[in-house]
Amino acid sequence: MKLLKDLCLIHAPSGFEAPMKNFLLQYIKKNSRKWAVEPEVITGEEFQDCIILKFGKPRTAIFAHMDSIGFSVRYFNQLLPIGSPDAEQGDTLVGSDSKGDIECELEYDKDNRAFYKFGRAIDRGTSLTYKINFRNTKDYIQSPYLDNRLGIYNVLKVAEELKDGVIVFSCWEEHGGGTVGYLAEYIYRQWGVRQALISDITWATDGVELGKGVAISLRDKNIPRRAFAEKIISIAQKKKIPYQLEVEGSGSSDGGELQRSPVPFDWCFVGAPSMDPHTPHKKVHKRDIDSMINLYLQLMKAL
Repeated sequence: MKLLKDLCLIHAPSGFEAPMKNFLLQYIKKNSRKWAVEPEVITGEEFQDCIILKFGKPRTAIFAHMDSIGFSVRYFNQLLPIGSPDAEQGDTLVGSDSKGDIECELEYDKDNRAFYKFGRAIDRGTSLTYKINFRNTKDYIQSPYLDNRLGIYNVLKVAEELKDGVIVFSCWEEHGGGTVGYLAEYIYRQWGVRQALISDITWATDGVELGKGVAISLRDKNIPRRAFAEKIISIAQKKKIPYQLEVEGSGSSDGGELQRSPVPFDWCFVGAPSMDPHTPHKKVHKRDIDSMINLYLQLMKAL
């Protein structure tokens, strides 16, 4: 799990994905020669901080967002949320500005407005994220930012064996999105790819439990095309990979952006469930990580 821990340690909230982009490009350059197929790496200013990896003759794309939730420093010690952090009084936040590294404490006033407690003023616009406490036990991984560092970990493991497909690392998912539309159009125009899997992390709920297998989402705020979801379910059943069906009325992902894009994409969210989302204590069962990776490997062969 060293790779997953390394991914969690990277400071990359929405709008500041460049550190994650640079880490991934270095990792891909170092490791891709050992993969079953060495991919074409597509990046550059026209893709902002996003990365596309093209393997062989692709039929299906995997989308994994690189950003995390966090906070932006405003004025007079004020903090604004990036995405929807579920933070508590006293949580430790970290970052850096022109004066150096920062490790500060989160506070709330009586109106539930967020502030930082630190020995000096922090530069306006500085982004702060949870301090990482990565816990690796027999059955569980617990750490801030498993959403979506575990989604990235999943696709990097799939990339080792992938022969035909596209992997897309997107930006801004936690704070409104905005990149998936042009990324989808590019891969559709270039290679005719129009089906996608969303490699992300979902919630444990009354119907989706830790340790019972990867979640295949039939809906959240958005609803994928049922015919495509049923293909995924049939492959999981045929390969005897543990899975759970998720049906929720809220939450969203890069799949929502695909659905709203002008490109005719089929998509489905397939991801491990977690406890305590958007907190410093996010928790995932290792059995669900295994079933997520195994199912993605089978889906990329069969779809």
